[in-house]
Amino acid sequence: MGLVVHVINHSAQSRSIRLTQDDKDDLASEVFLAIVKDDFSVLRHFRGDSSLATYLTVIARRVVVHQLLSRKAPTSLSDAEAAVQASLREQAAVSDQLSNREEIARLLQELEGTEAEIVRLYHLEGKTYQQISTAVGMPENSIGPTLSRAREKMRQAGNV
Repeated sequence: MGLVVHVINHSAQSRSIRLTQDDKDDLASEVFLAIVKDDFSVLRHFRGDSSLATYLTVIARRVVVHQLLSRKAPTSLSDAEAAVQASLREQAAVSDQLSNREEIARLLQELEGTEAEIVRLYHLEGKTYQQISTAVGMPENSIGPTLSRAREKMRQAGNV
């Protein structure tokens, strides 16, 4: 339940939508209805490529965003202005993301070959642990610890 509430709050906040407690309850109900729909078909489609919590977060976010967008169409000038402001914030986020990518590229130079490759594949190209394992010739269960060590090195390099 906490995961669903968090997704609802975060999704509404990131879209500058204020929700009443009734709205939040309705959205939580929609998420749970989506999960139990067709005899829990959403859960049967879980392949285990991620943790169950991550999978359920994605499902909840999709339902919540769909519901928020279907409920919230700009109807007045103030709503249209809010939509423009949200668009400007998204553009700023894209700009921040680009500068973050530049920072990541700089920090990648601090890492050794395999660590840098794993970080690049995971964070910049969005590859799965299995895909990274195949690409770098390392056991899949070693990818996570290597990523953790590399992130720590990058944190330390970024703080200096």
